[in-house]
Amino acid sequence: MVKLFVDSGDKNSLLEQLRSDEVHGATTNPTLMRNGGVTDYQGFACELLSEISDKPISFEVFAETFDEMERQARLIATWGNNVYVKIPVTDVHGESSAELVRRLSEEGVKLNVTAILTADQVRTVARALSRDVPSIISVFAGRIADTGVDPIPIMKESLEICREINPLSELLWASPRETLNITQAEQIGCHIITAQPALVDKYRKMTGMDLTKLSLETVRMFDRDAKAAGFHL
Repeated sequence: MVKLFVDSGDKNSLLEQLRSDEVHGATTNPTLMRNGGVTDYQGFACELLSEISDKPISFEVFAETFDEMERQARLIATWGNNVYVKIPVTDVHGESSAELVRRLSEEGVKLNVTAILTADQVRTVARALSRDVPSIISVFAGRIADTGVDPIPIMKESLEICREINPLSELLWASPRETLNITQAEQIGCHIITAQPALVDKYRKMTGMDLTKLSLETVRMFDRDAKAAGFHL
């Protein structure tokens, strides 16, 4: 069964979702945290970790140089045993982070390598990650789909790469756009999918819904909104 992670930069939303048995972990990133109004990165993280210590949570480095990424990664890793450090697959200049990933992973740092969009990137990362330390490989299937490319073949190939090269690495389906993506991730055997709180709630509400009932609810919605708007012809 695919594990459902929540993806957010809002502490209250994260805590609400993480307290549910349906949610198995969390991810965040600087963009989500900025959108959530976070100004104290470490304070935000430590407040969250003080309440959630039994589910994995990923926090991302933010730096232009690998030296600074490494410094931040080592700091973030000290925040809790359930912490995964997110390292982007390249720096801002497009240089691969594989050597940094290899060094940190071999030293026992649990990593979540992120912003991956190609199978070649997955292969490079899987080879760099230690086969003895838990890790996550995050492929942005939603962003792949945004370009008009079907992400399913890439996700299937990525799973095979993980199985062949680094079986301890878990493949994460990132940036889902609809609840169908959760079903798709489950069907192909993806290990994790991370979704923002609104999509998690929508999945809970609508998965398995009777389509005839949903059709009637849709008709009633149109009728209700037309009346509320006071439309006349």
